[in-house]
Amino acid sequence: MENPENIDGMTTLSQVMQTLSERGIHREFRMNSNSEMKFENSDKIYLPTELIILKTYRFEGDSNPDDSAVLYVVKDTVGNRGMIIDSYGADSNYPGEKFDEFLRNIPVLESDEFNF
Repeated sequence: MENPENIDGMTTLSQVMQTLSERGIHREFRMNSNSEMKFENSDKIYLPTELIILKTYRFEGDSNPDDSAVLYVVKDTVGNRGMIIDSYGADSNYPGEKFDEFLRNIPVLESDEFNF
């Protein structure tokens, strides 16, 4: 992860996920096969306008550009915080355009709270 503000030097997806978990963020927002975005262990179906991206982390594999991922820290309108994780490139977790379109329509805040 290339980030000059990365004070602690966390460079892997697992390191960032561990730190987020320590801060109480361990559940995921996931898009199901019906292109519905849901919060883990919940039946609520979200619209992009019901979510805010608080931070985006991008990870690139050292030796293989196909080994890339992005993690979004997300908050919903009632304060639930979670993450959306996606590998990008040819092996996206969410093939098709619905996921990309959904992400493009989520407002972005990019909070300093998650600069680590």
